[in-house]
Amino acid sequence: MDRTDKFLRALIALAWLLASAALWWPTPAHAARIKEVAVVQGVRSNPLVGYGLVVGLDGTGDQTTSAPFTTQSITALLQQMGVTVPPGTNMQLKNVAAVMVTAQLPAFAQPGQTIDVNVSSLGNAKSLRGGTLIATPLKGADGQIYALAQGNLIVGGAGAAAGGSKVQINHLSAGRVPEGATVERSVATPLNQGDSLQLDLNSSDFNTAREVARAINERMGAGTAQALDGRVVRVRMPATPDARVTFMADIENLNVELASPAAKVVINARTGSVVMNQAVTLAACAVAHGSLSVTISSTPVISQPSPFAKNGDTVVSEKADITIAQQAGSLIQMPAGTKLADVVKALNSLGATPQDLLAILQAMKSAGALNAELEVI
Repeated sequence: MDRTDKFLRALIALAWLLASAALWWPTPAHAARIKEVAVVQGVRSNPLVGYGLVVGLDGTGDQTTSAPFTTQSITALLQQMGVTVPPGTNMQLKNVAAVMVTAQLPAFAQPGQTIDVNVSSLGNAKSLRGGTLIATPLKGADGQIYALAQGNLIVGGAGAAAGGSKVQINHLSAGRVPEGATVERSVATPLNQGDSLQLDLNSSDFNTAREVARAINERMGAGTAQALDGRVVRVRMPATPDARVTFMADIENLNVELASPAAKVVINARTGSVVMNQAVTLAACAVAHGSLSVTISSTPVISQPSPFAKNGDTVVSEKADITIAQQAGSLIQMPAGTKLADVVKALNSLGATPQDLLAILQAMKSAGALNAELEVI
């Protein structure tokens, strides 16, 4: 019995210790890797654009009378291939479409590698399904050619029309050519230039900049990183390219503690969407909400002259009825909320539509009851 009592007491003590550990054990802070909060300045993708032609369409190409540039492009293409089109020839092409080709040239891309391209109709083509993109040079912002695109299009849609009826699934005027462009020229990056690199934070925050510099200095030595402002951190780099790659691979996976973001409410006035983060708080206030609707109905009225009248015409006029309905709105007291769940519960108690909620939130901000920044997109 003595051993049993000692064993039970030990279990009880262990259970009490584990239960009370939550009170004194440090709670892990919200952390993210440096690669998720910052990017290296100059190491980015570059947009490419080009003008080309898609051939092989099944009668769904541009109408050359409405898109004369398609005919001009075909004439210039045939001349490059040694085919001369007689002047004044009216080419009625239905299997060709003028398109714009866009792509993103990734950082460190080298000549010979392939990238995906997007193809979009420029004229009035009905569909690009089944078409083939002719070799199209893709240029950067400096006007230089960085890639050459060509290949068969993949269009994620289908459609049919007959007898004035039309059925269409998805979009037929745009497609994609996977690995359809070959890189012809690379873009220099600042990774191996100078004795330091600059890390640009995705959002301006002094605490994040300080934590990024602190994490790098703890791992790579004091003085390696220096926070210049709320968005820029300068990092001293090794001399050789191989050492720089190893250095970046080490620091981009370091964890940094992120502070709570500033309270913000984002409002999309076009769709009525309202998004708020966890830092939004609500002070006690009273809100009266009611809806006002105006209905206008028009009824045609026909006025005819009396029988056997010598003069007079039949006149059609309209009779308009206007009705105004206002829904009663009682004064609702909203308690203070220090958590996002409390704020959502208080706003739901109003019973307002998303469109009405836009005006209510703006009024709360003006009254000082909403402790958050309003951003309208």
